[in-house]
Order: sequence, then structure tokens, then C-alpha cells
Amino acid sequence: MKRNLIDALAGILAIGGLYSCSPQMPSEAHRAAVPEATSGMRSGDSAISRNSIDGILNTPAERPGLATGWGHEKSSPVYGQSFVRASSKPAGMDAIYYNNPEGIRAMAQAPERVGGMQSTAGGLVEWGIKGRKGLLTAYKEWGGGRRLVEGTADSMYSIQIKNRSRSTLEVVASVDGLDVMDGTAASYGKRGYLIAAGKTLDIDGFRTSHSSVAAFKFSSVANSYANLRHGDTRNVGVIGLAVFTQKGVNPWTCMPDEVNRRITAQPFAVPPR
Repeated sequence: MKRNLIDALAGILAIGGLYSCSPQMPSEAHRAAVPEATSGMRSGDSAISRNSIDGILNTPAERPGLATGWGHEKSSPVYGQSFVRASSKPAGMDAIYYNNPEGIRAMAQAPERVGGMQSTAGGLVEWGIKGRKGLLTAYKEWGGGRRLVEGTADSMYSIQIKNRSRSTLEVVASVDGLDVMDGTAASYGKRGYLIAAGKTLDIDGFRTSHSSVAAFKFSSVANSYANLRHGDTRNVGVIGLAVFTQKGVNPWTCMPDEVNRRITAQPFAVPPR
């Protein structure tokens, strides 16, 4: 059985070698990516190495629960656009944890079912995890703890982000501790996607080129992209988001209706007659 696994992984390594011969996209530190709505490096290049094969073969008993694997390639064109951040630190950061139903019951204390979208960065953004039939079932730990979504092995998912402000925002996203733009260790110092005011962005996978991504797919931990490429599974099961505002633009002064609503908010609602 181990011999069969070696042969299979060697085949993947050969395919990876073909990808590694393709031209790389330029590194543009001052530019973020705009979907053909907000550029990153090919995250699949040299994904499997001889060291990672050895690591997989010597991995102890498989960890239970879900992680994210490398799905089929999907069309997802982007182009570069300049965006200067108002600060080197995000206006807000958030995390959503995911697992199968058994894993969620083991992780969460008294989980309460909640809506599929959650607000972050002071209300500038709403986001959630979407499956093929809509937003995935979401829970919140008792006492305002972690937010968790319920996934199903071998199913595809995407990260849906809505810009609720009236100015362009930049969002940096991670899956299993890996940046969705280049497939390496995530950091909010990297560049992300731009979302125009009032628009919605769906991040469907790890970017492989200017024109396509490898779809996010719920998998076992052993078959996760984090394990197959890096041999490191310590951060599987979490999706992260960092939100940046634009220099010289105050997203709140661009939202007079929101400010007025907050000023006129009533502490006690008038009962209906």
C-alpha cells in the first residue's frame, strides 16, 4: 500500500514540475488584485516535493475532521490596481472556524445556530462561507466565542465578502493558515483583493494565475493542501480575514445614512399598535 502511495505522489510531483515551468506573475507590492469585479503568484507551483512525500508517508495516525484540499481549476480573472492603505494595521480582523458536525460538537461549548453572514471591521464588511446551495450552517459558541461553520467532505465552498461601506476596501484572506493569493504562510502584510463600495466578492479558491483559481474543497487533514504542499497541518480548520481602508478616505464619512441611523437609534423600541 505504501508503494502505491509513493507512485501516486510521484505522479503528482511530475505534474507539479510541468506547472513550475510556466511564467510567474510579477510581484507588485503596491498593487492589490481586483476581481473582474479585485495578482498573486501561482500557489500550486512545486506543491509536492520529495521531502513532503517522505513527510506524508511518515505522518502519524490521521487527524480527524475537515481541512481544505486542492479542487478543480475555475476561471477567476483579476487585474492589478493601485491601493494605498490608510494604515499598516487592519481596520479589523476576523476568523471563522470550520469542521464536520462531529468536530463542531467536540470544539464548541453550547453552540447556538446563527445567520450565515457576520459583521467585522466595525460594520464595514459582512462575510460568510458559502456552499453550492447557499451559505453554510453557522454556529456561535455560547458567550460570544468562536464562530463555526459546518462543512461536508469533498464539497466545494467559497468565501463571500460584502463591502457595506461607500468606499473601496482591501481584504486579505487566508485558509488553513495559507494566503489565498500565493498558497504560502498567511500574513496581513501581503496584498489582497479590492472590493468596490457596496459590492460582493466571492473568493473561490487558491489563486493559480491571473485568470484562474484551484477551488476550495473540504478534505481530510492528510489530503489538505497545507499538508501536501507544506507538511504542516497545525492551522487547518480556520479561515481568516483582514480588512484595510484606503488612505485619504474615511469610510464612515462616506456613509451619512449610517451615521444618522446610529445618532437616531432608540434604546427602547416603540411597541406596534
